Amino acid sequence: MHSQHQAQGGSFASINAGYNAVFRPGKLTVGLVVPIENYATNPVPTMLNHVEKVRLAEELGFSAIWLRDVPFNVPSFGDAGQTFDPFVYLGLLSGQTSKITLGVASIILPLRHPAHIAKAAASVDQISGGRLILGVASGDRPEEYPAMNVSYQERGKLFRESYEYIRRAAEPYPQFQSSLGSISGDLDIFAQAERNKPAFTDNRLVSAILRLAS
Repeated sequence: MHSQHQAQGGSFASINAGYNAVFRPGKLTVGLVVPIENYATNPVPTMLNHVEKVRLAEELGFSAIWLRDVPFNVPSFGDAGQTFDPFVYLGLLSGQTSKITLGVASIILPLRHPAHIAKAAASVDQISGGRLILGVASGDRPEEYPAMNVSYQERGKLFRESYEYIRRAAEPYPQFQSSLGSISGDLDIFAQAERNKPAFTDNRLVSAILRLAS
């Protein structure tokens, strides 16, 4: 996976370490999608030596490692992704690497509650030293939706509502109402200590999420 996107004026906003490493004006950056192996004859990868391969990618200078959100192995689709839950796996990779960007392309918003997504993303960004890029999507495997009692036909609407929930939840002690839940200003999804870290100042992490999704 690579990026050569150029912002207006030839520069990008400084968001966090991961975003800044991948989106560089006038530069082509190259990342790898996990699993880093050939599994063309089987929808499920072996994941043998997967951490060592990610470390090697970092040593060789790749800008990013990208994971996918694949809740179920759908045999007819023919690709189970990296098999591990992306947020759990990101936690592991955060502790096993030091500089490579950790990306997800993409978390399926309609199949997860936005509060869990926001908290998990914030946690990964903090423990990794600001290396997270979180892509979001509406999903493309119809078989997964009935398993979670979610309407595949309504995924676009659910995506937009989840997107907005995450944006609003990043505010200090937010107040809003949503079909996905209401917050009345008496709780905060991010601890104040976390919010004071660079990745959360002025909602920059959420701004990155929304920019990448638009």
